[in-house]
Amino acid sequence: MAVKKSSAAKKKAAAKPRKSPAIQKKFTKTEILNEIATNTNLSKKEVSSVLDELSVVIERHIKKRAVGEFTLPGLLKIKSVVRPARPARKGVPNPFKPGELMDIPRKPATTRVKVLPLKKLKEFAL
Repeated sequence: MAVKKSSAAKKKAAAKPRKSPAIQKKFTKTEILNEIATNTNLSKKEVSSVLDELSVVIERHIKKRAVGEFTLPGLLKIKSVVRPARPARKGVPNPFKPGELMDIPRKPATTRVKVLPLKKLKEFAL
């Protein structure tokens, strides 16, 4: 007699991530494209165009006067962070030579890019 699996058990079995071996050397761009193309049954040219378009979408999210944040769901968040200008300071104690004073020049405001790992990416490293 055959036992029927419940729909929840089928979903759980389908959602189970496939185990793949750890990669021992860093991939080049071509190797990354080849790997994705073989695993997804897409052509290398299609995979390349998807990655190029992804970089354009990220650029449009974090450039000036844009939203300033892009999230690749489950993997990472990319943010543009404005660091305020710092004024010049004179007569500051030198931390490397006690007793000596130094001048610190002013620094203009800058925009930095922060990449934050999300939960799934952190779990990959465990």
